[in-house]
Amino acid sequence: MYKIAYVEDEKDLSNLVVKYLHSEGFDVTHFHTGEEANLHINEAYDLWILDIMLPGGLNGYDLIKKIRQSFPKMPVVFTSARDQDIDRIMGLELGSDDYISKPFSIRELMLRIKNLLNRAYGNSSDGQNTLQYDKYVIDFDKRVVLVDDVNLNLTTKEYDLLLFLVKNKGKAFSRDQILDAVWGSEYFGSDRVVDDLMRRLRQKMPALSVETIYGFGYRLL
Repeated sequence: MYKIAYVEDEKDLSNLVVKYLHSEGFDVTHFHTGEEANLHINEAYDLWILDIMLPGGLNGYDLIKKIRQSFPKMPVVFTSARDQDIDRIMGLELGSDDYISKPFSIRELMLRIKNLLNRAYGNSSDGQNTLQYDKYVIDFDKRVVLVDDVNLNLTTKEYDLLLFLVKNKGKAFSRDQILDAVWGSEYFGSDRVVDDLMRRLRQKMPALSVETIYGFGYRLL
């Protein structure tokens, strides 16, 4: 199941979009303000939907800059009530993958989201979203990892860690950044849980090429 972060302050619109996203099988987290979303920037989402104009000090442009710092390839969709070329250009320059003007068709938004997810994470011929890493097949829909069609039976946290690394292959992350992405910003505890989880993931997936950056964190090669 894909996890989508949705930032929108309009109550009626956001309720409708969240309802349809749920009906399409997505796991949705809705944030009403940029400040609220900013607290969860480093968590493991698969796609962000950002309204450009938001109340408070952080707008959609501010948020995409922060998202791109941690997730350079994260799919991002901008929404805006202002159908102006400058908004589209600005969004593209900041790295958005798509732009849709309000009022928009919910069905059109769903199609754009699905196309972006398929482009970002792959779509196999049988309709399942999968990714091949070495000898491992990662099935995003079923949240399983297979070797020769045998399920490795990863725990939820093991899978979330793997997904975070795979989506950011080649980028180094500190233990604190991994904590925020896998456990969430509300987690309070030792960062040694990251090392323990990584050890267990390596035991189940010995072909996983994870570099240990001593005194800092990890990077998937």
